[in-house]
Amino acid sequence: MYPNMDGGLVSWAFQIAAAELGGPLPRRWTHSQGVAARAVELARLLEADCALLRAAAVLHDVGYAPRLALTGFHPLDGARFLRDVHGADERLTLLVANHSFALMEAEERGLREVLESEFPPLEDQRLVDALVWCDMTTTPDGEPTTAEARVAEIVSRYGADSVVGRFIRRASPDIFAAVVRVETALTAHPR
Repeated sequence: MYPNMDGGLVSWAFQIAAAELGGPLPRRWTHSQGVAARAVELARLLEADCALLRAAAVLHDVGYAPRLALTGFHPLDGARFLRDVHGADERLTLLVANHSFALMEAEERGLREVLESEFPPLEDQRLVDALVWCDMTTTPDGEPTTAEARVAEIVSRYGADSVVGRFIRRASPDIFAAVVRVETALTAHPR
């Protein structure tokens, strides 16, 4: 059962992500937990949307779960699972579907029209940037890092000429700009 947008949302999201990623993909689960931990750091910027960001952060890679990987494109597979199986909130599914400039990767995979028609980009730039920051400043092992180091790690892991390598190189200016916007907002709103 899918909870309302309250305190139960985060625990529900953690349960779903743990069930789907914890056993088959423990490193992906560790990364997702680290991304969700980064989301807590943005609470003062997002206030009412903090629970939504934390839920999206822990669920952003759920589409990698082997039983959910129907298209092989994890943002689309994860968002469909959340929408179709769990009846998840539209903003949550849009964040998962479009996290970290997924439309660019969808284009590389010939899935842009599909992704865009089912899950158009969320218009709330604060939330979009926040999820990019959380994901792109967290290592595969769940530790904080810089966006530059994270992009370099992704290119190294997948290869520069792979679909993911081409996408991440194309998306890197947008990723870096989103990270700068979030870090500027954090500096302007100290604890």
